[in-house]
Amino acid sequence: MSQYETLKVISENGVLQVIVNRPDKLNALNAQVLQELQMVIDSVKDFSARVLILSGEGDRAFIAGADIKAMSSMNAADALAFAKLGQDVTLGFENLPIPVIACVHGFALGGGCEMAMSADFMFATKSSLFGQPEINLALIPGFGGTQRLMRALGLARSRELIYTGRNFKAEEAREWGLVHTLFETKEEMMAEAFKLAEVLKKKSPVILAECKKVINRGEGLTVSQGLEIERNAFSRVFETEDKTEGLAAFLEKRAPNFQGR
Repeated sequence: MSQYETLKVISENGVLQVIVNRPDKLNALNAQVLQELQMVIDSVKDFSARVLILSGEGDRAFIAGADIKAMSSMNAADALAFAKLGQDVTLGFENLPIPVIACVHGFALGGGCEMAMSADFMFATKSSLFGQPEINLALIPGFGGTQRLMRALGLARSRELIYTGRNFKAEEAREWGLVHTLFETKEEMMAEAFKLAEVLKKKSPVILAECKKVINRGEGLTVSQGLEIERNAFSRVFETEDKTEGLAAFLEKRAPNFQGR
């Protein structure tokens, strides 16, 4: 895809692979990378993608963070626009109607940790290193770290990590529930990501999108509020052709043929 200068974008068999491609900069996020990620998010339908896999080029970093050199010349207005752009990308991944799998190998610091947290599944190699070290630069997380880390790990743990800026290992991230699965090698991790993508591709895309929407909308609500969202969605899916096909296939003891309608 020639329109992307900082990404490798590979679309094949319903799987859209997005690779941040700045290995000489440890795949650090500048405005161009974020803008190109937003372009991918905006055009997911054009790729006919059913699953998106996000990773970083090379063996050293998933995404090492935001580009410090680029930030060093920003004023407050520039910083506001940069944070808005980064937050829009993380919200974009979070709100995509398809599952997003983040494959972390190496550094996932600052903006890299924030990008990974916006995915539905986070895979990581055992050598990966996570953190929100912004405070060490007299900054705070700007792409959602204060909010997603708190929701994922709770107040006490997120305060410790954000206030101290300490990095944490992949084993800790797995123990705390931030990482879904750990792998020995990047190759093993990527193979498992594509294996999961094949499983997800067999589900009804319209129903999978509804599941993701209900889970995301229910976060932070009371149980009663979340249940209202759930039952309304449960009712809506009865209007889909895929629901009819799914129930018929079960009763007829055959594999379903979902059309996404």
